[in-house]
Amino acid sequence: MGYFETIMDETTRDPARAPFLSVTDLTQAAVFAALIAALGLPGTINLSSGVPITLQSLGVMLAGCVLGPKKGTLAVAIFAVLALVGLPILAGGRNGWTSLTSVTGGFFVGFLPAAFIIGLLTAMMMPKYRWWLGIVFNVIGGLLVIYACGIAGMMIKGMTFDAALSANTSFIAGDIGKAVVAALVAAQVHRGWPGLIKPFGPATLLRKA
Repeated sequence: MGYFETIMDETTRDPARAPFLSVTDLTQAAVFAALIAALGLPGTINLSSGVPITLQSLGVMLAGCVLGPKKGTLAVAIFAVLALVGLPILAGGRNGWTSLTSVTGGFFVGFLPAAFIIGLLTAMMMPKYRWWLGIVFNVIGGLLVIYACGIAGMMIKGMTFDAALSANTSFIAGDIGKAVVAALVAAQVHRGWPGLIKPFGPATLLRKA
C-alpha cells in the first residue's frame, strides 16, 4: 500500500474519537496544498483582459470536493500562507503579495472561500458522492465565488463592473471543464475511500435524532 493510500485509509477510523485536526488531516491538507502549487508549474496563458488562465483553481476545487470544508480550507490556507511569505508558487512564478497588488488579486483572495463552500456543500450530500451534483457545487464555489471576488478586486483597481464582467466571460467554458474534471476525480476518490468527508447538514441531524 502506498503512502497516499495509507493516509486516506486512516480517515475511516472512528471519527468520534479523532481530534479536530489529526496528523492525518494535516498530512492530507499539506498534500493538496502541494498539489495546488504544482498546478501552477505549467505557467499561465495571458489574455488581453489581464486575467491569466491557470490550473490552480482546479486544485482549489479538488481540495474542497475531496477533503471537505475543514481539510480543504486548510489546504488552501497553507498554500496561501506560503504564497504570502514570498514563495513564488502562484502560476507564472508570482507570490501572494505580487498577486494581491495586481488586477487579479481578488481571484487569489477567492480561493479560500471557494474551497470552504465547495467542501461544505459536498459534505451536505455525503455519505454518497454524486458526480453530477458535485459539478454543480464546484461551479458554485469554483466559478461564482472566485469570479465574484475576482470582479470585486478588478473594480477596486478601477475597472467598471461591466468591463470586469466582460473580461471574465472567456474563462467560463474552461472553468466549467475544471468543475467537471474535479467532480469526476472526487467521485472515484470517494468510491475508493468512503468516509473521507464527514457528512454534515439537515439529513445528518435527522439520522442522529
